[in-house]
Amino acid sequence: MNENYIKKLIKLVEDSEIESLEVSSWGRKIRIVQRMALSGNGTASGPVVVQTTAPAVQAAPAPAPAAPVAEAAPAADDSKLIPITSPMVGTFYSAPSPDADPYVSPNQKISVGQIVCIVEAMKLMNEIECEVSGRIAQVKDENAQPVEYGQVLYIIEPD
Repeated sequence: MNENYIKKLIKLVEDSEIESLEVSSWGRKIRIVQRMALSGNGTASGPVVVQTTAPAVQAAPAPAPAAPVAEAAPAADDSKLIPITSPMVGTFYSAPSPDADPYVSPNQKISVGQIVCIVEAMKLMNEIECEVSGRIAQVKDENAQPVEYGQVLYIIEPD
């Protein structure tokens, strides 16, 4: 993402009433958050915070609080799993067309950049790519079902 593009995104957030905007392109993500604060004259001013992330591996979920010794072993296995979440509200499609095979299935090995599904939003088909290599441990959604922003679509067991 170039500097002019980022400036346009910041201007878009400043000129609108949205609180945040997240854009990903070529494995890079940028998130712009507008924090509304009252200034001395009682009007709202919106400084913009920009966060960027490299195309690295998604962070694993935070480990659960300490459990009794008898339950410690199962919790350790779950901490290695990485979710693939929906980047937007839309409709989840596991295959490119109704009569085609799904992009991925449980226990299938996948690699970075491999398409795992499509999320349709406003008649646009957005291909969702995997950001880590590993194995599909779990498919969380059914084909042609609505999904929310941040909803877990797949659980990946990384290599």
